[in-house]
Amino acid sequence: MKRSTRYAARLLASILLGLNSGVSIRASDRIELAGDVVQYLLPATAAGLTLGYKDGEGALQLGESAALTLGVTYSLKYSIDEKRPNGRRHSFPSGHSSISFSSAEFMRKRYGWEYGIPAYAAATFVAYSRVEAREHHPYDVIAGASIGALIIILQPLPCPNGA
Repeated sequence: MKRSTRYAARLLASILLGLNSGVSIRASDRIELAGDVVQYLLPATAAGLTLGYKDGEGALQLGESAALTLGVTYSLKYSIDEKRPNGRRHSFPSGHSSISFSSAEFMRKRYGWEYGIPAYAAATFVAYSRVEAREHHPYDVIAGASIGALIIILQPLPCPNGA
């Protein structure tokens, strides 16, 4: 987490100061940082939709499914203990991907494809960013995405708009 904060600070400094040569951030670091940010934006957007639609039932379902998604993901992550491409531990499955795809599928199932398509595109970018940053193997993000989406697919979510 400290590494992401450091990159965010460097990116902000380069934007604010307009320095292209003094502060350089590799493209892969920018992709990783963007993926980290989008990972939080997706569930925040889903939560914002429940507020915007005054959908208390949806908010509870989002919270329950996020907790279940993260519970399954981290149970597997710590019981399997797969090595990451960068040599660190706890690679399988990708938590970034599981929560991103859970949020995307929640928006699609609850509010329709007009929210689902952009959410799935953003979740796919998050998964790509994890592989590009050498934080995960492709099978880690596929498993994370599957866990996140399947938990929502298998839940009986009544959809207020009939999506």
